[in-house]
Amino acid sequence: MCGAAVVLAGTVTAVPAEATPSLTTATAQAAKVSWKKCGTDDYPTLQCGSVKVPLDYAKPKGRQITLALSRVPHTAKKYQGPLLVNPGGPGGSGLTLAGFVAGSLPKAVAAQYDVIGFDPRGVGESKPALDCKPGYFNPVRPDSVPSTPAIEKANLERAKSFAAACGRKYADVLPYINTINAVKDMDSIRKSLGAKKINYFGYSYGTYLGQVYAKLFPGQVRRLVLDSIVDPDGVWYDANISQDYAFDARQKAFMAWIAKYDSTYKLGTDPAKVGAKWYAMRAALAKNPAGGKVGASELEDTFIPGGYYNGYWPSLAQAFAAYVNHKDTAPLVKAYEGMAAIDASGDNGYSVYTAVQCRDAAWPRDWNQWRKDNWAVYEKAPFMAWNNAWYNAPCAFWPTKQLKPVNVANSKLPPVLLFQATNDAATPYQGGVTVHRLLKHSSLVVEQGGGNHGISLSGNACLDKYLAKYLTDGTVPRGHGTADAVCQKLPDPKPQAAQPATAAALTGASTPAATVQGGDTLHGLIGFRN
Repeated sequence: MCGAAVVLAGTVTAVPAEATPSLTTATAQAAKVSWKKCGTDDYPTLQCGSVKVPLDYAKPKGRQITLALSRVPHTAKKYQGPLLVNPGGPGGSGLTLAGFVAGSLPKAVAAQYDVIGFDPRGVGESKPALDCKPGYFNPVRPDSVPSTPAIEKANLERAKSFAAACGRKYADVLPYINTINAVKDMDSIRKSLGAKKINYFGYSYGTYLGQVYAKLFPGQVRRLVLDSIVDPDGVWYDANISQDYAFDARQKAFMAWIAKYDSTYKLGTDPAKVGAKWYAMRAALAKNPAGGKVGASELEDTFIPGGYYNGYWPSLAQAFAAYVNHKDTAPLVKAYEGMAAIDASGDNGYSVYTAVQCRDAAWPRDWNQWRKDNWAVYEKAPFMAWNNAWYNAPCAFWPTKQLKPVNVANSKLPPVLLFQATNDAATPYQGGVTVHRLLKHSSLVVEQGGGNHGISLSGNACLDKYLAKYLTDGTVPRGHGTADAVCQKLPDPKPQAAQPATAAALTGASTPAATVQGGDTLHGLIGFRN
């Protein structure tokens, strides 16, 4: 799931304003946001507020829900309007991301915008916040690979129970938790800020929010930045299948990196043999979970973040090596606790993730289709195939009807800036190519050879110069061929001194300098399982 929800004190309800004559049943009644200081040590100028929006936009005067907002206000004389930011998910909190983006852009650029974070409906500090089944990911779960009918049945019962719990607890809310309503909320935020148009910057699933917002409200888009791009042709079942192949390739790249540093990790110089040791570790943990916590499924959960961000590779490699070479489970348990253990905010994020994905588009309702498709994937790309299948399996039993995906093709926009890494696993490269084709005036900046998910404001100066230029004056690169501009990836990390993974990986706290590429904080905010 996407980044851990961040709790910010000082959220207040907006003061109602007079109705605007142009409002229709498709849009929300605007209400001015009242801001209150809620700064942190990292982001001292952060402010918090909230706005009420209709649960059902067809009934604008009906039940209202609350969206939590954050803001870093502009300080320059030249003001370019609000810049809404979103870290992805579905289910990711965007409140802290506003502080990160404002602090990471060049000061002269950030000063021209009100950088606005928000928790989408159902998420974090927004009310109501979903939590369908607290503790759903508590260890130790059944092995993800359904090698016996009993294991498959156990996993199926878990998925069915989660869908049923959501249906019981949130029957009145679930039909309205979806991408279309989330982008209508974004336009309600625009109105509440008194802006004619918005600027928008989204990562991961946030790029899909941007695509759909631009389709529904093209006249309200001033500037649009999409980084690590969801392929709208795969929403959502096919997209997850594509992820499985891409994550398997990233895991193989990680094993090759470990083999390169055999002098540190002592796991061998042959990537295939290093990989075989990882799967042997998985088999052993399936029988005897480390610390009573890390079984086969939890091991996968722990290593999947390495597919999102190679800054985690040194810590994960240390835990892997300690287990294989010294039968020491402690680093592996700490890695799990820091990278994969799910707390209440994670329960909330997953609840919104399923609510949105299961509602947005058609999923097979016949489990035989899932079984056939995922065994076929597993034969070629075993690393995440079944883990990802069970992560999404509640959608086979979801208690709401399924919508049709939005056709995001768009010729009505100003220039749009797209960022995509060629080896991104969570949103494979084809998504960037597809959206570049569908958004007529877009420009695609490619990070050649990059495998991280979320690449701008992550330490690559080549990428960031294009972002800064675009946000300064709307200029985008124009080239020939698939990409309009190409940047080389950052170097892979180097091994670090012995220090197991901790929660710092998720919170953006400082990590050893050898692993820092500028992306540690960003990837803590983007999170995993987008």
